[in-house]
Amino acid sequence: MSKPAGITAETGTGLSRPHVIVYTITAVLAALGIGETTYLTASHLAGANVVCVASSGCSEVLRSVYASVGGIPLAAIGALGYFAAFSTAILAAFGYRRAPDALAIIVGLMFLTTLWLLYVQAFLLHAFCDYCLLSAALVFLLAGLIIAVPRRS
Repeated sequence: MSKPAGITAETGTGLSRPHVIVYTITAVLAALGIGETTYLTASHLAGANVVCVASSGCSEVLRSVYASVGGIPLAAIGALGYFAAFSTAILAAFGYRRAPDALAIIVGLMFLTTLWLLYVQAFLLHAFCDYCLLSAALVFLLAGLIIAVPRRS
């Protein structure tokens, strides 16, 4: 029995192992981001104090005017971004042709937003939040993976 055109012997999806591995790692990092931003959203909505380990500015950052957009916690918007990245990474790992492009756009928007938020913390608030920095690190890793993923032929 012959394999359908475009299906490789390696993965059965038309993707090479490096593609599947990168998209799987991307999905795992996005899932970590979902967990972190969900925690921050719940804390924000409950009015709870968030304890930072490495810095002392968490409360200042998370209670600033920049922590909400139109009354919606910025962490909730971040959770949606991570969920979109997670979903498209899974679709990309399963060989959906348009998913890698959608993933690149989503991660690109997350990257630009992260750069803005780092600017806000450094130059407007003069305070940093451990959780925000963790999220920034996750987004930087996601962007690096998307840039490094080998292009499909």
